[in-house]
Amino acid sequence: MTLLAGTDIETTGLEPGDHRLVEFYAGLWDLRSRKRVFELNQRIDPQRSIGIEAQRVHKISLGDLVGCPTWDMVAPKAHAVLSRADMIVAHNGDGFDLPFLNYEFKRVGLPPIEKPTVDTMLQGRWATPIGKSPNLGELCFACDMPYDASKAHAADYDVGVMMDCFFAGLDWGFYTLPEIEELARAA
Repeated sequence: MTLLAGTDIETTGLEPGDHRLVEFYAGLWDLRSRKRVFELNQRIDPQRSIGIEAQRVHKISLGDLVGCPTWDMVAPKAHAVLSRADMIVAHNGDGFDLPFLNYEFKRVGLPPIEKPTVDTMLQGRWATPIGKSPNLGELCFACDMPYDASKAHAADYDVGVMMDCFFAGLDWGFYTLPEIEELARAA
């Protein structure tokens, strides 16, 4: 079984090292059946303030995180889920999510996740008329997938619609998977 990890994070801001995670989601999909076989969805106490712009985007306040575990408690589980995958699919994963995650894994003493990736934003230029990198709503529109802006930026929602778009784009030949040998080496 080839497992794909669809992942997304929400953060207190954009700078690794200064900012922290407030939400982590990873789901594992079986490539053949395209069924989700496992998921981890966790809000996280960042132990610091949340930037106003970040809070405006994801709508998560410090009050929403009272009683949530800290990253050092969540990181081993998150690392284990991503480590099970043969490849990682993320929207802006190569440019933001995965570097941010790997910084945070390192910060708590875990090794980086080094898996083949498909970044649905960077590899999704086919989805926009002028060839720019699409936001998730534009990608959903191009794939004729429903997109509810009121649910956007909740990590589990974003990954669900992203994976629907990824599978559609894969069927249409717009996304390509890393070579099977590369997937086997990463396993």
